[in-house]
Amino acid sequence: MTSMKRKEYEKELEPLQVELNQVARWLEHTGKRLVVLFEGRDTAGKGGAINAIAQTLNPRQTRIAALAKPSEREQGQWYFQRYVPYLPAAGEITLFDRSWYNRAGVEKVMGYATPEQVKAFLRQVPVFEKLLVDDGILLFKYWLAVDQAQQEERFAERAQDPLKRWKLSPIDIKAREKYADYGKARDAMFKATHRPEAPWTVVDFNDQKRGRLTLIRHLLDQLPDHDVPRARLALPPLASRPGKERYTGPVKPIPMAY
Repeated sequence: MTSMKRKEYEKELEPLQVELNQVARWLEHTGKRLVVLFEGRDTAGKGGAINAIAQTLNPRQTRIAALAKPSEREQGQWYFQRYVPYLPAAGEITLFDRSWYNRAGVEKVMGYATPEQVKAFLRQVPVFEKLLVDDGILLFKYWLAVDQAQQEERFAERAQDPLKRWKLSPIDIKAREKYADYGKARDAMFKATHRPEAPWTVVDFNDQKRGRLTLIRHLLDQLPDHDVPRARLALPPLASRPGKERYTGPVKPIPMAY
């Protein structure tokens, strides 16, 4: 399958983003809460998928949660505690760029969590997620899949592109040799946490544009009818001619650089 062209992608994305805005209005109207988890292999395209969803939404309503390495204090907390403050209030959306499933993935594979901690997590997470769903949160969990050959191409691109180099970390370098281990950890995670109330959905992200469109379409299809009529806002004519910026004090605009 050939890669999707940018123009074709943008043409397909626009109506999906219109629907996402309808979802946002529906959430605001009903007070429902939406949580979407984005997990997957390094370079799969989690950030791009999240940006495609959030791009046209109200940033006051939509939160992107991309947590950094836990602090020393956070390491001494209940594991799920650092994620709870990012859960949405009524009418809000939270998009998790990686989530509590770090424990079953990178922490397990790279040895940052003990086997006992991983086992406890896999036992506790279905209970934690059922509490969220029982409280009315709409919870969706996506795994973004990418083959290793494609992953290597993206790692190489990040290493060469100064605008993407921040995406490449020492952990990524070490993890390159553990592709199979990550697959085994993923399968164990699915086995323990794929439940009717909080199932996993796998999306092929070898072509990131197709993957984003497929994921967004699937997400929209899982939600109830979300069309909330919106009154048209009329812009009456100004009472006088349009004004221009005037500066009477000491502060003036800087000279245009372009």
